[in-house]
Amino acid sequence: MLDDSFIVVRDESGSVKAMFNMCLHRGMQVCRAEMGNASHFRCPYHGWSYRNDGRIVGLPFHEEAYGGEAGFNRKGARLLPAPSLDSYNGLIFISMDPDAPPLIDYLGDFAFYLDYYTKQSSSGIELRGPQRWRVKANWKIGAENFAGDMYHTPQTHTSVVEIGLFREPKAEKRKDGNTYWAGNGGGTTYKLPEGTLEERLRYVGYPDEMIDRMKEVWSQDQLNVIGENGFMISAASIFPNMSFVHNWPKVEDGDDVLPFISIRTWQPISENETEVLSWFAVDAAAPEEFKALSYKAYLMCFGSTGMFEQDDVENWVSLTNTAKGNMARRLLLNSRMGVLKDGRFVVEPLGPDAFSGPGVAHVGYGEYNQRHLLERWADYLETEPTALIISSVGMPEGLS
Repeated sequence: MLDDSFIVVRDESGSVKAMFNMCLHRGMQVCRAEMGNASHFRCPYHGWSYRNDGRIVGLPFHEEAYGGEAGFNRKGARLLPAPSLDSYNGLIFISMDPDAPPLIDYLGDFAFYLDYYTKQSSSGIELRGPQRWRVKANWKIGAENFAGDMYHTPQTHTSVVEIGLFREPKAEKRKDGNTYWAGNGGGTTYKLPEGTLEERLRYVGYPDEMIDRMKEVWSQDQLNVIGENGFMISAASIFPNMSFVHNWPKVEDGDDVLPFISIRTWQPISENETEVLSWFAVDAAAPEEFKALSYKAYLMCFGSTGMFEQDDVENWVSLTNTAKGNMARRLLLNSRMGVLKDGRFVVEPLGPDAFSGPGVAHVGYGEYNQRHLLERWADYLETEPTALIISSVGMPEGLS
């Protein structure tokens, strides 16, 4: 949403609404809290008040200042709603385009992968956060990194593996996984050891009771990606700026690991600064001990003080600074990893017998997903902007 502030609320009837956080009088923010409960919102500037569905209910000195309804017609006046709103698995999305397609159409085949992060049982997920911090880096760097950059792991994160945080003995293990792009998003996977579905899910730290619930809510193809094909989802991005990570570090002494899931958005501040909003996500039906240890794993790896986070940000800040200079504009960087000079793939895409998920998947290192994401961004830059629809506030009938 860039600089636009919205109030996302569940109103008295239980409906989810998103309203532009701007008083109809002089434009003051009427809600200044990150989260909470409120039946009404009151502007601190002049005291105009609104129900939590956006309808105006209070206007001080309405008769004396405006001449009552003849001067300001309160009927129908409300906080400006978001042009488009939709949700999937409890995640709420807003679009500034009133003609945006339904969310499920926009997600396309990526919804198949989104379920791994947000639907591990019929109970849904719980979130903690967000943690917020800013980095002096362009927002697209994080989005494309999470979308498909397995190539940096052996170099950038070697120390995390060497200290024994992960069960895998070498960071190079990443090359045995695959990258996939489907619909409006893509991500990466790890290759799991041989075993059954249950053995592979236990390998990354899930207890049997959680595995049983996964088997109830995931489709057979979703189960086959893990149980038959041997791939476990890792990081991913939905175009343009929403990312996910799933990993399983050691959080206590011994060989046991604990998986965690994180959801984040890359909020552009400028061309060289990004605000990161990071949430910890966990299956709402998971055991309380699992939730506590999974949260510990998340904080250790990602979030504002996570070890992986520090590794990544050091790179992203450095390359953003380097790219600002005049000399950098003379260099066309190489972004063709995975493609030969004649346009053929270095590694052919996996067939349905090797990968049960939708989209196009390649084993090994490549920049397929980064190219998809940046090509989409370039396409949007060349699209004509949506015409603005102007809304008038409190005008008597017949006036505009």
